[in-house]
Amino acid sequence: MLLDFLISPAHAQQAAAASSPGLLEAFWPLMVMIPLFYFLLIRPQMKRQKEQRGMLEKLAKGDEVVTSGGIAGRIVGIGEVYLTVDLADNVLVKVQKSAIATVLPKGTLKTL
Repeated sequence: MLLDFLISPAHAQQAAAASSPGLLEAFWPLMVMIPLFYFLLIRPQMKRQKEQRGMLEKLAKGDEVVTSGGIAGRIVGIGEVYLTVDLADNVLVKVQKSAIATVLPKGTLKTL
């Protein structure tokens, strides 16, 4: 070829003889990232989900709650999937249990 004279034979042999990195050297970033992702992302998320599930299981009539949409009310009825929440006098709303964001301390709705 036309450009063969530009590449010296010694340089071409040296490039071919270069050793490839070992298995440990090639995968060390991956071996560092997996535990890092577990401790920084996966584990805290699993802990939050466990706390949320526990809070939803402990819901009872009379609890004052705030939904994920920001609506505050008192639970007056509990079903398997839905709750009936009293927002004001004669204003009842059915919401899914999973939509409950927090449980408020007793008497909080009176101060709002």
